[in-house]
Amino acid sequence: MSSAPTSPPAVRPTSPPAVPVDPRPRPRRPRRTPLPYVLVVPSVLALALALGYPLVRQVVLSFQDFGLAQQFGQPPEWLGLENYRTLLTDPYLWRVTLRSIAFCLVNAALTMLIGVGLALAMRHMSRSVRLLLQTGLLLAWAMPVVAALTVWQWLFDTQYGVVNYLLTQLGADYTGHSWLLRPLSFFFVATVIVVWMSVPFVAFTVYAALTQLPAELLEAAEIDGAGPVGRLRHVMLPTILPVLLVVGLLQVIWDLRVFTQIYVLQKAGGSAQDTNLLGTYIYRLGIGGGEFGMSAAVAIFMLVLTVLLTAPYVRAMLRQEG
Repeated sequence: MSSAPTSPPAVRPTSPPAVPVDPRPRPRRPRRTPLPYVLVVPSVLALALALGYPLVRQVVLSFQDFGLAQQFGQPPEWLGLENYRTLLTDPYLWRVTLRSIAFCLVNAALTMLIGVGLALAMRHMSRSVRLLLQTGLLLAWAMPVVAALTVWQWLFDTQYGVVNYLLTQLGADYTGHSWLLRPLSFFFVATVIVVWMSVPFVAFTVYAALTQLPAELLEAAEIDGAGPVGRLRHVMLPTILPVLLVVGLLQVIWDLRVFTQIYVLQKAGGSAQDTNLLGTYIYRLGIGGGEFGMSAAVAIFMLVLTVLLTAPYVRAMLRQEG
């Protein structure tokens, strides 16, 4: 006896799992308001007027023949690139440029080394000694440039200078020695003055960065066997590297455009022809010689040179941020 074939049982369709509904309301996106941009506009306009207009005026002036006659109303003559062609073919400009770059790099390097060294030393000083050193640095930094130069001129004076007296007492023949006549000794005196006035900024800034170092990080490095040099090289300096880059960038800019120290020392007895830097060269072309168009061209050349010298620092800062 055969049985009838049975049909497979019907499969009920399964419903998709229920998605849990979040009872919390979705946060609203904050509405964009133009208030921040409105608040920034006055500052941007002030910067554009204070920095943008002089720069544009300087660029325009560098393409013109602008001298003493133009100071009394005569319209300037448009020269195009003639001022730049004259300057770039002038051997004296390149001597002044190389002299300025060498002076800038030497001063910036010495300032950074001495400033960082003082900042590291202040971490190990007692409170009273540290306060005494910081007070001296602060006074040196706050002293007006002309007042400081007056003191330094007296120290290196030919007849009554303390430096000549001390060297003579030590056995060297420095009686009546003039430090400003020869370019090498002139720039030695200028370097002493510039570094002396720049070190406090570096020392204070780097010391402030060192005080923010985590003590646990230094203790961990010491437990791992790192000595003082190893902790300095592998822990402290890499941690404060962003601060060092910013301070180094500022020092290069300031030392490249140094003017007052060189100009006052030239007036005290130095030869301007042999000791001009870009700052004093621009001044003597414009104010001294009445060639304002030519001096504007040198100023633009100096601006481009500053950008080229600071480009490695800017790239390192951007890499550090990345």
